[in-house]
Amino acid sequence: MNESVALSREEVERVEILRRYRALLRAVKPFMKKGDKRLLRTAFDMALEAHKDMRRKSGEPYIYHPLEVARITVEEIGLGTTSVICALLHDVVEDTEVSLSEIEQEFGNVVARIIDGLTKISGLYNKSTNTSDQAENFRKMLLTLADDVRVILIKLADRLHNMRTLDSMPKEKQLKIASETSFLFAPLAHRLGLYAVKSELEDLALKYTEPEVYRDIAKKLQETKAKRDRFIRDFIIPIRRELEGTGLSFDIKGRPKSIFSIWNKMRKQGVEFEEVYDLFAIRIILDSDQEREKADCWRAYSVVTDLYQPNPKRLRDWISTPKANGYESLHTTVMGAGGRWVEVQIRTRRMDEIAEKGLAAHWKYKETGSDNAFDDWLRRIREVLENPEPNALEFIDNFKLQLYAKDVFAFTPKGDLIKLPGGATALDFAFEIHTDIGMKCIGAKVNHKIVPLSYELQNGDQVEILTSSIQKPKADWLNFVTTAKAKSKIKQAIKDYRREMAEQGKDIFERKMKQWKTPITEELMAKVVKQFNVQSATDLHYLIATERLDLAQLKAFILNPNKVESRNLPRIDEKNFGSLVRSSSTAADDLLIIDDKISKIDYTLSNCCNPIPGDEIFGFVTINEGIKIHRVNCPNAVHLLSKYSYRVVKAKWTAASAVSFLAGIRITGLDDIGIISGISQVISNDLKVNMRSISVVSNDGMFEGNIMVFVNDTKHLDTLMRKLLQVKGVLKVSRFDSTPD
Repeated sequence: MNESVALSREEVERVEILRRYRALLRAVKPFMKKGDKRLLRTAFDMALEAHKDMRRKSGEPYIYHPLEVARITVEEIGLGTTSVICALLHDVVEDTEVSLSEIEQEFGNVVARIIDGLTKISGLYNKSTNTSDQAENFRKMLLTLADDVRVILIKLADRLHNMRTLDSMPKEKQLKIASETSFLFAPLAHRLGLYAVKSELEDLALKYTEPEVYRDIAKKLQETKAKRDRFIRDFIIPIRRELEGTGLSFDIKGRPKSIFSIWNKMRKQGVEFEEVYDLFAIRIILDSDQEREKADCWRAYSVVTDLYQPNPKRLRDWISTPKANGYESLHTTVMGAGGRWVEVQIRTRRMDEIAEKGLAAHWKYKETGSDNAFDDWLRRIREVLENPEPNALEFIDNFKLQLYAKDVFAFTPKGDLIKLPGGATALDFAFEIHTDIGMKCIGAKVNHKIVPLSYELQNGDQVEILTSSIQKPKADWLNFVTTAKAKSKIKQAIKDYRREMAEQGKDIFERKMKQWKTPITEELMAKVVKQFNVQSATDLHYLIATERLDLAQLKAFILNPNKVESRNLPRIDEKNFGSLVRSSSTAADDLLIIDDKISKIDYTLSNCCNPIPGDEIFGFVTINEGIKIHRVNCPNAVHLLSKYSYRVVKAKWTAASAVSFLAGIRITGLDDIGIISGISQVISNDLKVNMRSISVVSNDGMFEGNIMVFVNDTKHLDTLMRKLLQVKGVLKVSRFDSTPD
């Protein structure tokens, strides 16, 4: 009895497997060439034999999974025979005894390479246990883009089927896979132009991450379905009648918004389901020749907006300027019956296929002259991959930014269109044109007005980049660039500068050691590195070159290492240094008051930061030069407190002082005739400030000047800097720390 039941079940499963295989053959038939049917049969037989004893968590035969992934690959993504073969075999190398060399022997190098990519991705994900691993694995997964994008597309099909059958998995597994899907795979599908796949992945992920929300919205959609269908039908009737009168050939249909998009709108707008009005969208698909596509879409648009009042703020023209992933469509939101907003999408058959099937459709239409903007996006991705972040989480953040970003379009002075991710700045624009231009960028003119490097670009901006040969990339640039290319180039430039300075510091160190007649040994270097609280000898050399390490202190330690107290104090961060000085345990009577009447205490104002009244300051007790007064944000402050906090004393200025103090001002601007005269006028005549020195370097139409002036306090200095910024042609005014040589 039991045996006959078992046999009956096997027979049912065999019939079902053959049914699914035949459905797959029908789907792939339009893509097949001579000999493909035999290869498909071979792949199916190999997968069937390899997985014959395997079952999924649901109890179903495992072969159902590769068959469904193969069907999704061809029907929903639009790939051809090679991809179907790879989909059928995507798990055999990882899960069975079949080797990659066997696959290569049977199906060739291309199939073997794609399956190898799929196997590596799968293995990486299965082993991953934490977020950092996931991020690193995603980076590795994207590396396959450089070889064959089909690896990623088949992986998306695999993920979609796994999400459709997630019910059989344990609760914690469901949550992990769903979170991973919404975090990585849904935005990737979106960027690849697979909107149907993206929407379904988002909905399915929401089903497991927010089950109550999902069920509630799904229930309300079902309850209002008849009403919505009636509304859509009544909305469409006049549009259909008018379009037929124009002679256009078209299809028109209504569709509900996805559960995820409704939930997202509820969350962002803080409204209930009943208050979300655009629960559905109308799509008009035109049968147009490519040369008439744009004209026909705008004709259809005029018909719709003549019938229904449009919202001018909600017009989206992705026909004139397609999205980076190739998406083309005309979107408008109009007022329907009962004051309800309805989104209307207008596109051609070609555009619709690209919208639904993304990259695969691009390949189909590429030879017909369609602008394949996807190539630009792939180029950007490869730039990321060529300069991957050492920190995987930082990498994923950068990449996700690109996945989600809406594009912004700006123009060069010559009218060339530059496409960048939303949020890109003038500096990103400079790097997009050329790395060298980015490196030497000092500002930009946007729509003929001077703007800073951090200016966020808007659609339609005309951008002219201003450069200077003396400009060098700065660490703070990383705070406002968004593109992966700009970030990687800036980081590399800073790294190169640090390495160059370290080389100079090494030369200085070696010369000093010869003078001190001390051989350089590994043991000695280890002691020096520990004493000065740095990570390596390279860091030590860098501090020497940038004069952040006192050579007298270095000499004292090297010649008498046992007499100098070694203090293993915690590393101090620049951000919290000011508060540490202010909150130190120094007694109130130890407070050093700085004014022009002090005579008993030997103090000097440090040249490294030139403190002036109004600055937060501290005193540092030196060995030979008395007390040196530093600003709290002095470049050397962190080092001094880290190593010698016992020699730091609190200090403050008196309320008033008639003494003038030296301060450095750096001015950058356009090298126009008379600009130096204008600057001098402000300093000497308007504000009656004395200058000690001025040095100006001019190059490529730009100038940079360093001016040492005598001021009373920070308020006096701020007034002067504000006045200088008002001089025509001056772009930037800042205070600098060190007295120039």
